[in-house]
Amino acid sequence: MKNNIFIDINDGSSSEFLQVVTPKSDKLCNLTCGSSVVVEGTLATAPNGRMELRANDVLVIGTCDVNDQYPFLPRKQYSPDYVRQYLHLRPRTKSFSALLRLRDIASTAVVDHFRARNFISVHTPILTSNDCEGAGEVFKVQPDSVELLKSMEKDSIPHEEAFFNTKAYLTVSGQLHLEALARALSKVYCFGPTFRAENSKSRLHLSEFYMLEAEAAFITEIEDIAKEAELLVKSLTTALLDKGSKDFSVIGASEPEWLNKSFTYMTYDEAVNILQHNEKLFTHPIKYGDAFSKEHELLLVRHNNEIPLFVINWPSQIKPFYMREYPNDPSKVAAMDLLAPHVGELVGGSVREENYAKLHSKLPIGLNLEWYLELRKYGNVPTAGFGMGFERFLQCVLGVPNIKDVIPFPRWPHNCGL
Repeated sequence: MKNNIFIDINDGSSSEFLQVVTPKSDKLCNLTCGSSVVVEGTLATAPNGRMELRANDVLVIGTCDVNDQYPFLPRKQYSPDYVRQYLHLRPRTKSFSALLRLRDIASTAVVDHFRARNFISVHTPILTSNDCEGAGEVFKVQPDSVELLKSMEKDSIPHEEAFFNTKAYLTVSGQLHLEALARALSKVYCFGPTFRAENSKSRLHLSEFYMLEAEAAFITEIEDIAKEAELLVKSLTTALLDKGSKDFSVIGASEPEWLNKSFTYMTYDEAVNILQHNEKLFTHPIKYGDAFSKEHELLLVRHNNEIPLFVINWPSQIKPFYMREYPNDPSKVAAMDLLAPHVGELVGGSVREENYAKLHSKLPIGLNLEWYLELRKYGNVPTAGFGMGFERFLQCVLGVPNIKDVIPFPRWPHNCGL
């Protein structure tokens, strides 16, 4: 303006900017968009009714030369693909800082929700000797120092096992450890990083992501653990809306239409029947006994009027070894997948097989899980549990197309920068 300079400042705690007014005579020649400042002055009400800071002194403590390859010019919109090239600077963009605040709200809501449901928080290991799913999608862990490994080598122990006396991996799931803990604490959950060595660059996959997993004792019906998953999803979503409404608006998200509706249930057989009646819509038609692809999952959600639904009673041959067989139909297991808009599968869970003999017969060859079998020998109780990818939850509720845009520093094949 004629006599004043107006500066918008933001400290990251809110999507709102504070307007600073300083006399033009101060000649802030080294102040540009992106600079860091310390401002001293008096808070007052601007003519438009909003609060402003009338500055007595403005000190530039970190200059930003926007003409020296700074990737984000003022008042210009950039695509998520472009912004993702600058992960170290991405948090400075208005939309991504809003996303990070929403992520923080959801993280806090996890603790609040589970505490209200009498679940105990536990820390399951990141380093583990088992591949829970048995799919081989694990990252192997061993010291980088060859000298250290040589100093620890023993007869008959392979080089890669010298440190722990066993192969070690980054965890793909805390479920098996939760099952052990649930037999002492009844209701437990964990929330931490999980790793999958999949060669996928899709909009729904990461090599490192955060997983919410819960396990409860004395549950024998799949609908009971599915209800816990539904309560969790709705509780976190409500917290985001109640505490992050302004940031919701910044990223262009809106309240999910399903929030106040009951999630529905559908058997695997019913789902396959629907998919086969719509096979012309798919790149790859489905036959009975197949797992669902993403296009299959999303069609089922559309068929359900965009309301999340649980698919239950799955064929045993396409589900992991630890899921409980139905006594009246051994070809099926008490499993559930929660399918949701935008992402397809959001939650996966099951009642766990408590029969020692059946579990022993289904253990994949090479998995050293004698301790897991022993849980069924000593004071056993039935348990059930589920896991939910935290980033997929955020995608689902916030409508973010790419999972790489709901985590601060995404890792995917050929990308582990910073």
